[in-house]
Amino acid sequence: MSQDFYQHIFAKQQKLEAVPSNREITAWALKVIHLLYPEQTGQQYASVEELKDEFLRLENELCEIMHATKACSNCDTSKLAKKFFEGLPELFRVLNTDIQAIFNGDPAARSEFEVIRTYPGFYAISLYRLAHSLYVDDIPLLPRILTEYAHSKTGIDIHPAAQIDEYFYIDHGTGIVIGESCKIGKHVKLYQGVTLGALSVDKSMANTKRHPTVQDNVVIYSGATILGGETVIGHNSVVGGNVWLTKSLPPNSRVYHTPNHRVLKRLSIKLFGHKK
Repeated sequence: MSQDFYQHIFAKQQKLEAVPSNREITAWALKVIHLLYPEQTGQQYASVEELKDEFLRLENELCEIMHATKACSNCDTSKLAKKFFEGLPELFRVLNTDIQAIFNGDPAARSEFEVIRTYPGFYAISLYRLAHSLYVDDIPLLPRILTEYAHSKTGIDIHPAAQIDEYFYIDHGTGIVIGESCKIGKHVKLYQGVTLGALSVDKSMANTKRHPTVQDNVVIYSGATILGGETVIGHNSVVGGNVWLTKSLPPNSRVYHTPNHRVLKRLSIKLFGHKK
């Protein structure tokens, strides 16, 4: 390698700002979730006052992270951090509807504790909802770091800008992709491998609605691909596995993939001296 290359990399390092690592940022978010759901860690506090102090400490930590990442250079980071924590009761309420949807919808779920502690769908949803709360206040970088962390852990890729209503149920989850401008209604259930994506990835479409709208009470089975910002899946519809959709469905639709199978005529062969 040339001396110029070494010099270039060295110069980049000298310009590097003291931004907290992704690990530190996600550690903060997980501590918030663990306060809301001690089922994940088993940690207990001796008093309500001690619990309040921990919430306040995490509020101050968020303020420091926003300041260090220059996530909001021209705004009041203290005010934004306070607003986020004042919104936690509502975030907690909505997350509880997600837990209920998963528990009620999955015959394999034995308890809500099991959903909270073990289900990758709830893990990804909880980090998404936290990230979305930051995103709606125009805080850059942090929301994407959090949802990409969840993606790396679960295989579930939810953009923090997506708008997802309550009672959201992800079953299994691996390979799910939910794009930036998706709108998802109440009581929606997604299975593994579902893509809610864009028809085009042209950069000029960055500020347009590129991803589908899924209305209330829709079930989308594994491997289905639904594309386009004008595509609307009407309420109470079912989209079967491996379906490819680029056009809207009216409410109460049922759409299934019809495989083209060809069955070969069974041949008579000899096996150990006998016809089979």
